[in-house]
Amino acid sequence: MSQAALALTEDRRRSTGESHQALHALLADANQPLTIPAARHPEQAQLEAEVFFACCKLGSSSAHPLGIVQVRPEEDQLTLLLLDEPYIVHYWAEFLLPRLTGEESDHPQDRVSGVAGLRYRRESRGILLHRPGMPARILLTGFNPRWWERVADRLTSDYDLLQKEPDWTSTERDAYTAVVSSSWQPPSIFSPLLRRIRATAGPGPFNGTDAWRAVGCSSFRLETTDGPLCPDLIRLLGDGPTGLGWKIGPKSCTCLCDHPHTGMGCTIDFVVPATGQLVYYSNLKWRHTLSDHGHQAITDLNRLALA
Repeated sequence: MSQAALALTEDRRRSTGESHQALHALLADANQPLTIPAARHPEQAQLEAEVFFACCKLGSSSAHPLGIVQVRPEEDQLTLLLLDEPYIVHYWAEFLLPRLTGEESDHPQDRVSGVAGLRYRRESRGILLHRPGMPARILLTGFNPRWWERVADRLTSDYDLLQKEPDWTSTERDAYTAVVSSSWQPPSIFSPLLRRIRATAGPGPFNGTDAWRAVGCSSFRLETTDGPLCPDLIRLLGDGPTGLGWKIGPKSCTCLCDHPHTGMGCTIDFVVPATGQLVYYSNLKWRHTLSDHGHQAITDLNRLALA
């Protein structure tokens, strides 16, 4: 294994969690770093953005942002290796699987909880998320698929999941149309970010990554609880060989993260060149330790997830 080859896969490995052994066969040019493919179809990018926004509410519960240990990005599919813990699988199923809220609202997307139109089926390698009639696929692996089915069965009895419907319901169609026609979850920003989600992880035992958009504002907030060194994040999301091409805006951390921040975190303003939108990044630097959460808490969450 040559150092030159390792260098060509380094940034992709850092952004996705893939191994060099898995990536080496993809190296087509011995002099060019391995890039991260974008979603080919708009529907694929749309699904990835919606999944990101639904699951980033998971918070700082493990060393892996959104519970994602590894990403395998392909043009026609995204494969996500989740943490092999029942509570992570429960969160993902609960956040994603659509059900009617019963809410009478002028906003169609408020009438559906989860990702409108999302369906799943069990395959040999895991749980395949898809939308009927659309070229959009996300494969979830790394855990016992029976856990997902058990959680889904319980959610179906509690909330009447729409999974039992083989096609879209009219309410889901309306919600999907409303989401696509709005600019609240732009796939051009958040599909590529999900494909690089490991870039937002720091070295600590707990990493949370969240994003949102304030009402009446065209910019976005991106927040980590204990993110990576700022120079690393700037390279991985900026002009690095596998980056998003985001530029540094009016404000950027200049401390190089080489000393403690007492009661303070780091902030970076990114600019998305294609749209001019700002992404305000904050690393809160909570520095949670295993003792803060406790192994017993995880044991209890796993027990409740499959109860």
